[in-house]
Amino acid sequence: MTDEAPDDPYLWLEDVTGDDALDWVRARNAETTATYTDRPRFAALRDEIREALDADDRIPYVRRRGEFLYNFWRDADHPRGLWRRTTLEQYREAAPEWDVLIDVDALAEAEGENWVWQGAAVLRPTFDRCLVELSRGGADATVVREFDLERREFVEDGFQLPEAKSSVSWIDADHIYVGTDTGEGSLTDSGYPRVVKRWRRGTPLAEAETVFEGKPEDVAVRAFHDPTEDWERDFVRRAVEFYRSELYLLSGDELTRVDVPDDAVASVHREWLLVRTRSPWGDYPAGALLAARFDDFMAGDRTMTVLFEPQAGTSLDYYAWTRNHLIVGTLSDVKTRLRVLTPEAGGWRDEPLTGVPDVGSVDLVDTEPDADDEFLLEVTGFTQPSSLVRGVVGGERETLKQAPARFDADGLTTEQHFATSDDGTRIPYFVVRRPGAEPGPTLLGGYGGFEVSQTPYYSAIIGRAWLARGGTYVLANIRGGGEYGPDWHNQAIKQHRHRVYEDFAAVARDLSERGITTPNRLGIQGGSNGGLLMGVMLTRYPELFGAVVCQVPLLDMRRYHRLLAGASWMAEYGDPDDPDQWAYLSAYSPYHNVRGGQSYPPLLMLTSTRDDRVHPAHARKMVARLLAEGYSPENVRYYENIEGGHGGAADNAQLAFKSALAYEFLWERLSD
Repeated sequence: MTDEAPDDPYLWLEDVTGDDALDWVRARNAETTATYTDRPRFAALRDEIREALDADDRIPYVRRRGEFLYNFWRDADHPRGLWRRTTLEQYREAAPEWDVLIDVDALAEAEGENWVWQGAAVLRPTFDRCLVELSRGGADATVVREFDLERREFVEDGFQLPEAKSSVSWIDADHIYVGTDTGEGSLTDSGYPRVVKRWRRGTPLAEAETVFEGKPEDVAVRAFHDPTEDWERDFVRRAVEFYRSELYLLSGDELTRVDVPDDAVASVHREWLLVRTRSPWGDYPAGALLAARFDDFMAGDRTMTVLFEPQAGTSLDYYAWTRNHLIVGTLSDVKTRLRVLTPEAGGWRDEPLTGVPDVGSVDLVDTEPDADDEFLLEVTGFTQPSSLVRGVVGGERETLKQAPARFDADGLTTEQHFATSDDGTRIPYFVVRRPGAEPGPTLLGGYGGFEVSQTPYYSAIIGRAWLARGGTYVLANIRGGGEYGPDWHNQAIKQHRHRVYEDFAAVARDLSERGITTPNRLGIQGGSNGGLLMGVMLTRYPELFGAVVCQVPLLDMRRYHRLLAGASWMAEYGDPDDPDQWAYLSAYSPYHNVRGGQSYPPLLMLTSTRDDRVHPAHARKMVARLLAEGYSPENVRYYENIEGGHGGAADNAQLAFKSALAYEFLWERLSD
């Protein structure tokens, strides 16, 4: 098949801002908004969600950079947001005094742009400059501008880059590493930097020194500088595929490969090299965490210490250094456990991290490994509002911030069950409900891809829009994720992708068998790769569900690798241009499996015009095909937000609107 795909009648919908395509979008949007948004129930729900999103007593999550704690904050008065900072002493107060550095709303108005904040990289160790990234409408592509943190202004003649999917990082005050779109040959087939350069202040980017060039078929390349005092080093990372990369030590003009398997994740901190394996490496199993002295390893010594080895039901979730310790988070049947590992003469000391509340999930928010042994943790659960805990390894613990409850959780219980998939694998899932209300409206979510784990979390939106109305919420831990380590993911990639969908269908059946719900009262919701999951459920398992919400999805698996960043995901799904791989992709590609005359459940499709990661044409073409096959517009709803990028919303107002639309649709379809 050619790139033009002559058998596809809806290629014209791939023209993101074409007049015909946008006319089609506006017509679909008008149909959907006319149906739902004039209802008093919709307006009340939208306002209730917006109230929670804009609430002043939310936790202002922070990252420490030097002496300050930095936060990005949106509320009703600042829908585009404020980038600000404060001190730890002030942060402990109920109403901290914040030093506002950038008012994104004011900046957008002054410059006539729809700026959306995408982050800032602060220069270490002086913490006096940063590289700010802003996108138009929430896209992944950003403009980069240097900002003076002492003078609180953009540097007029500083480092600047036009809109692109760039990679930038500081070397020192006068040099940065940069990869960006400089014309033909500068980007990979996936649309990310292929060439990384060392750029000196005051010189044209065209004169910057090339440090490394990848191949067009690579995902991306980047370089970065480690400024840790007495351990200064420079590295280049070449992402060959999504799960394969090469790490190089850069010394002057010399590149030396860190000789670990290319599917392993290698990182360096002071004298230590850490290696996280994705497949067996000699005697070391997949999913292990290994340590070696970096200089010894580079000199040829392959002696490794096993810091973590997976056991049945237990996997490595995350790890991060403080100044002297390594904090390790593991999952045991999808429940978080924390440990502290400390290098000592003769080995590593391994102890539990005590003093942390034992609820659903604990996520590591921040450490400052150049400075001390402080850490910040978010502790959360389905019915447990989040708290932000500060600790020092070997020292005190304090709850810095506690979020209030956003919905009535009295009587709600959280249970974990296991379904049995087609090949006999046990699939865990969580159920949040009020016992005695079943079988009732139930919402099932899942993702199943890219080794991303789905863990319990507190959601004001789900709580207010679903649980507080009497609905049951279910989260499935299907294969493709990382809940049980890399093997849980690897079992469901490429030709084994069908297991993701069999797992999700098994959970749906198990919910009915347990009497928790019935198919006509079971709705499902997912986005991105989870949107692909929704599309497969719609076309392959329609009898199991009463409604589907599909968000920013992949759906056309014939052309996904030719649309925006799609080429970077072929390690997950496969190459459609290979006939053998297209054979299994075509078996589930939702766009190619739409058939007329089927009993498909009602569908709400949500996407964003400014999504430059997953092309909005996936959603557009799927809906166009469904309508052409004779499915009623009343049962095939579509809404495309103009802004929002891959997240689907550029501010809290848009997020509240989109969320209310989804939950009103689900409640209408499942509560009758």
